[in-house]
Amino acid sequence: MITLEEIRRAAEVIGDQIIDTPCPVSQTLSRITGARVALKFENLQFTASFKERGALCKLLSLSPAQRQGGVIAMSAGNHAQAVAYHAQRLGIPAVIVMPRFAPNVKVVRTREFGAEVLLHGESLDEAGGFAQRLAGERGLLLVHPYDDERVIAGQGTLALEMLASHPDLEALVVPVGGGGLIAGVAIAAKGVKPDIQVVGVQTSRFPSMLQALEGRPIECGSHTLAEGIAVKSPGRLTLEVARRGVDRILLVEEEDIEEAVLLLLEVEKTVVEGAGAAGLAAAIKHPDCFRGKKVGLVLSGGNIDLLPLSSIIQRGLARSGRLVRLCVELRDVPGSLAEVTRSLAAAEANIVEVSHRRAFTNLPLQSAEVEFVLQTRGLEHLERIVEVLGRAGHRTWLPDRETPSK
Repeated sequence: MITLEEIRRAAEVIGDQIIDTPCPVSQTLSRITGARVALKFENLQFTASFKERGALCKLLSLSPAQRQGGVIAMSAGNHAQAVAYHAQRLGIPAVIVMPRFAPNVKVVRTREFGAEVLLHGESLDEAGGFAQRLAGERGLLLVHPYDDERVIAGQGTLALEMLASHPDLEALVVPVGGGGLIAGVAIAAKGVKPDIQVVGVQTSRFPSMLQALEGRPIECGSHTLAEGIAVKSPGRLTLEVARRGVDRILLVEEEDIEEAVLLLLEVEKTVVEGAGAAGLAAAIKHPDCFRGKKVGLVLSGGNIDLLPLSSIIQRGLARSGRLVRLCVELRDVPGSLAEVTRSLAAAEANIVEVSHRRAFTNLPLQSAEVEFVLQTRGLEHLERIVEVLGRAGHRTWLPDRETPSK
């Protein structure tokens, strides 16, 4: 099995070709979680994820004949980019198999690095089976995304950097898919500091590592925002390391991940993908596990398409009451709408959209329903807006809450 010394050698081998990413303490997130939180910004690697570490470590270990023959990898995106980028740098032909659901930003960037990209299957497991068959047919060397000793050793270098920056860390919180990252982190961190806690995070839709550790049948969902850790089959090597070195695995929900992505964008001004936000999601959802401790969170990647990111922002604004739909009943006569907008202006609400309905409503015949999409400063401001409209004689309700006011 991989040792601390092997991870230290891996750090020496790849050290001048990857970024020793920042690992600052976040004062705001520390206040929110009740722990002292240090963030490892692996989304600042050139391909925007920690996967460069393991991919480069593996590629540098190949013989001249293996390099000439070429490599193949299967990945939902981050491992794909890492292999493609460093294979291009090292002059190694690369074929990448990605699931059809892989985010477009990851597919495009992988192709830009010169790899032959093939889209196959609905899941990483289906893509992996196709990649293994293709490896045999073309004589390519498979660079596994997680179940490989050199890959695991490369990923573990991240933990060495975190403990070098913060020797007093008491827990490391790591996203878990196939387990390559947490296996490397567990070996490195426990080797340097045996009493440190290593905590994994999975989504409740893909809890494969947790189920495997507990000896339960693996049952997973079909999709998740954290597609980078949507793995149905943990690795053989990684599972064995996790049995010995991982203290616990926590589960988070989709809304927890959305909240964490938005929080990192607002507080730290950094973009992370769903898997990259899983650690913060766990710290917020399970505060009793970390309160009062010195905790290191791995922001494992930042490759997220703009459309889902835009949706996360919009949904987050809606949940916090900063973007709301407010319906107002008014008399269907000239000037009524102007009266309502004057009241909204007096309440300092910013109108984003207006929809005026006469036919599609249950209101009396001489009434009209107007739906406003408003920007507010939050829930307290929304209450003040409703109060101002009420004093002006307007009946209001929030359609998303289905609770008309009196």
